[in-house]
Amino acid sequence: MSFDPLTAILDVGGKLIDKLIPDPTEKAKAAIELQKLAQEGKLSEASQQMSAILAEAKSIDPWTSRARPSFLYVMYTMILASIPMGIISAFRPELAVAIAEGMKAWLAAVPNELWAVFGIGYTGYTVARSAWDKKISK
Repeated sequence: MSFDPLTAILDVGGKLIDKLIPDPTEKAKAAIELQKLAQEGKLSEASQQMSAILAEAKSIDPWTSRARPSFLYVMYTMILASIPMGIISAFRPELAVAIAEGMKAWLAAVPNELWAVFGIGYTGYTVARSAWDKKISK
């Protein structure tokens, strides 16, 4: 289970509202305002991340603009490697098991943080490309 600072702030804020504001109507107004502030902060953070992704995509530096797609191509290649493994397993199951064990050990050596970066990069790239394509098509 991971720690979410936004949830923690909302929990503490809700408890403070309950203790400090006796009137139910005012409590409701304060809770709504707290939610609005949290959403605005979240949207602002997402906007900052998107602007960084779009700036990378627009960059004239080929290394910057190609880094994220290149990383995705590496991951696609690894996923597609499962197809020949299926064929090998049909003819030489022991070889397929040995290869799979080796790949499992190799993939287990990749830090969880790198898998998280892949997920974030994939999502960010997809969203940025969608936004960019929509902007161009208008």
